[in-house]
Amino acid sequence: MERGQIEAEKLRKREYDEDDVRVRPGKGSRPRTRIRPAHEDAVEGFVVAVDRGRYTCLVESAGEKGRRRKKDRADGAAMNGRIVVAMKARELGRKGIVVGDRVALVGDVSGTSDTLARVVRVEPRTSMLRRSADDTDNTDGIERPVVANADQLVIVTALADPQPRPRMIDRMLVAAFDADIEPMLCLTKSDLAPPDELVSLYAPLGVPYVVLQKGGTLESVRERLAGRTSVLVGHSGVGKSTLVNALVPDANRAVSHVNAVTGRGRHTSTSAVALELPDGGWIIDTPGVRSFGLAHISVETVLAGFPDLVEGTVECPKGCNHLGEECALDAWVAAGHADPTRLVSLRRLLASREGAPDDD
Repeated sequence: MERGQIEAEKLRKREYDEDDVRVRPGKGSRPRTRIRPAHEDAVEGFVVAVDRGRYTCLVESAGEKGRRRKKDRADGAAMNGRIVVAMKARELGRKGIVVGDRVALVGDVSGTSDTLARVVRVEPRTSMLRRSADDTDNTDGIERPVVANADQLVIVTALADPQPRPRMIDRMLVAAFDADIEPMLCLTKSDLAPPDELVSLYAPLGVPYVVLQKGGTLESVRERLAGRTSVLVGHSGVGKSTLVNALVPDANRAVSHVNAVTGRGRHTSTSAVALELPDGGWIIDTPGVRSFGLAHISVETVLAGFPDLVEGTVECPKGCNHLGEECALDAWVAAGHADPTRLVSLRRLLASREGAPDDD
């Protein structure tokens, strides 16, 4: 028997094993897995600014982190640490990151110049303030996130120059209710006009407020901001950046004037930024807005933002949109149970969700 035949006979007599199978190396030879690394060595960061895919985060030092409870940090307590710039890791996909987020960072977290860490995890949020660009901005079904983890929404509005816009205030109150954030009115420029009329309009809602004037004390607003994470919102020209610079002297937020022709302010703050208050707590300054869309909020949620009117809807027919003649709110308000201007505001909000203009 020839040698080749002898070798073939030996192979036939034994069983094949994995060593007999040749695997062609190259693309596709390594099995894919959905198992992601746990990143147990990641450090915690607080997002203080977002700019074109780069996230500026505050990372606590090891000693400071050991002395502070996690709950305290979430409640707006002061943090001492270093600034780390990071990018979003690929495994987060399209998950958005906004100012106020608590994140996990890996990579170079030294904070030295020209270094870049990676955000690998966004911690669960306690709240999320959202808005639509306008009331027809719901074609893609996506809300526009503004700020995460705030526990107080400070609605800054001027009493004059520019004139107050109650329906804009109503919109922001509805957004606060939707996000489960406590609202507060901050009325500026009281040296130009008295606050009585605007204060009385929101008295039935029990919304807390502070009144400020040029050159006046800021103690009332400092007391309400201390130890909390507050987001400041308001349309342009109401003095929001001026207030921020007074509360945080090193903020250097740009300020501008009100256009004498249009009565509107010019956008000076271009992005949201979190600033630490000297006495503890955080304020998150946001760019001035000229609209606050509610396309992402349901009719029921809008109505819930007007608790002084909710009881009057008991007699409404099923499926009432509160815009037609069959709505029972007209009789409720006519009987003196609520301020007629509140019903006007509610209906303008509901109508604006369907494309109607909402000019004050």
